[in-house]
Order: sequence, then structure tokens, then C-alpha cells
Amino acid sequence: MTEAAPCRIFLVDDHAVFRSGVRAELASEPGLQVVGEAGAVVEAVAAIVRLRPDVVLLDVHMPAGGGVAVLRGVTDAMPDGAPVFLALSVSDAAEDVIATIRAGARGYVTKTIDGRELADAVRRVADGDAVFSPRLAGFVLDSFTGKSSSPEPPLDPELDSLTKRELEVLRLLARGYTYREIADELFISIKTVETHASNVLRKTQQSNRNALTRWAATRHIG
Repeated sequence: MTEAAPCRIFLVDDHAVFRSGVRAELASEPGLQVVGEAGAVVEAVAAIVRLRPDVVLLDVHMPAGGGVAVLRGVTDAMPDGAPVFLALSVSDAAEDVIATIRAGARGYVTKTIDGRELADAVRRVADGDAVFSPRLAGFVLDSFTGKSSSPEPPLDPELDSLTKRELEVLRLLARGYTYREIADELFISIKTVETHASNVLRKTQQSNRNALTRWAATRHIG
């Protein structure tokens, strides 16, 4: 992000004092601009859809469904491309981290993070990186590889079976992209897209693209 095109940030947290603190911390950081804030799910979804920020800093625990409800509401309302979500939470519980990432967040950091580290995390997710507080990354890796210490099975074995690139292809397919458009977006050949698409269909046990799109929609992928 440059000064001419700053990274536009929206804050979602039900504590106004905390939002004010985050806004003040980010105000001094070059290339970052807080364009709005909200303290409730419905208010947040409406404002995010209207303002179309680049990154949403998202609290996890709020009334009326919390951060996951915001994620799903925005994703449903913006099928042409939702902003990037970075969870900023007091919770470091594995179930909160995994549920938020499953819903579509690109990263998860705790509220113990300092201002400069938070600004760096925002820039990184805006550039396409996944960002986690150090001990939280293990939760996500264990969940996606099925190596969690929990006796429960992975939350979605079919989704977990996809590689990172296959998941990218799946998201674009769910948005209605053609194979050529996916190839251009991911800088790969059409043949490679076809291979990934075939693997996605096989791993998700779907018979065709229409079925795959419906399958993805039920998981809020797109």
C-alpha cells in the first residue's frame, strides 16, 4: 500500500474504548487509514458492505453471533469479493481460532499485540499473507491436517483435504470465474486450473461445477 492508496481499515468490536485505542494506534502508521467502525453485528455488516474496506479488524466474541456472524453476513452480501478479515480477540482458545478461520478470516491475533505489530499484521493480510499470533498457528495447522490432539475428527474432512492452491481455485469457481479468468488471477495455465478443478471435484465428491458451487455455498466459500 502507498500513501496515494492507503490500506482502508474497518474496526469491529463491541467495546467503544477499545476501538478508540486501536484507531489511535493505527493513526500514526503510514499507509493505513481507519475508515469506519461498528460495535454490533448487523451494524458492522451494513457498514462494511457500504464502505468496502480492504481489511476488517474483527472481534470474535460479540452478541448476536459474534465475529463469525459478521464474516458470514459480509461474505453473503459481497459475492463479488469481500474484504480481508483479521481477527483481533482476547480469546486464544483453539475452538475460537479454528471457527473464525473456517468462517473465512485470513488471520487471528490476540489483544496483547502492540500497535506496531498490529499495523504489520494488517499490512501482511492486505498483501495476501496469513497471520497468527505465535501459539495460535499450531491450532490451525493441526485442524487442517487432522493432527489435533482433540479426539474429535476434523471439522470438515473434505475441505481439509484440499491443498492451498485447490482451495484458491475452489473459491474462484464458487464466484463464477471461468477457467481462463482463474488462470489469469492465479498466474497459472488453463491446463493447471483444469487439473486443480478436477482434483477439487474428486476430493469434495461433487459431480459437476453446479453441484460444487452449491457445496461451497453451504460452507460460505467464495
